[in-house]
Amino acid sequence: MSRAQRLLDLIQILRRHRIPVAGATLADELAISLRTLYRDIETLKAQGARIDGEPGVGYILRPGFMLPPLMFSEDEIEALVLGGRWVAAQPDEPLGKAARNALSKIAAVLPDDLQRSLETSSLMVAPRPPAAGDAELPTIRKAIRAECKLRITYSDEKDNPSSRTIWPIALGFFERIRMVAAWCETRRDYRHFRTDRIRSLKITDSRYPRRRLEMLREWRTRDRIGKKPSESC
Repeated sequence: MSRAQRLLDLIQILRRHRIPVAGATLADELAISLRTLYRDIETLKAQGARIDGEPGVGYILRPGFMLPPLMFSEDEIEALVLGGRWVAAQPDEPLGKAARNALSKIAAVLPDDLQRSLETSSLMVAPRPPAAGDAELPTIRKAIRAECKLRITYSDEKDNPSSRTIWPIALGFFERIRMVAAWCETRRDYRHFRTDRIRSLKITDSRYPRRRLEMLREWRTRDRIGKKPSESC
């Protein structure tokens, strides 16, 4: 393994951890000596990486350090292309445009050989025709980012409408449907709402009183222990 690749791997390992990691653990994962690890950490610090810690305590990477994007492997390039093309093929036009722009920015900073890999990738995604509920996706994504409540009119499987105020926390993209995970003020619990059954929606100026990340963790925990939020009823 080249030293450049080793430094990249060290950064990636540190990025996976939110608490300090022991030097011995890092050295073992990289299959290097502690002395070499300490030298590599000092090299990264000299290049601008905000690595806090010391021998015997552990190390943590603070946010803000960006590696040159030319360090992608060919498999990583294909993964980016496939993901970007999948998003670009969806009917959510603003998100599709963002995916195409992102791929263009990545291509602009890659070395020639990897740039050709990106441009000539044989991984293709079939376009999907718009479906009911797709037009609302940009508004729902905006509400999630801003942690704002949504007022919706929703129809159940029997087409009975109801008015709800929900706190959207996640948007799931499935093969045929899109699903919003949210806290429902009416049911005082987490519910799933299919976007094709949302008859109307309006983003409000009112932010929900809890942080989305906290709610997302709670929702995922409930799912792991077998108490899955049901579709709205």
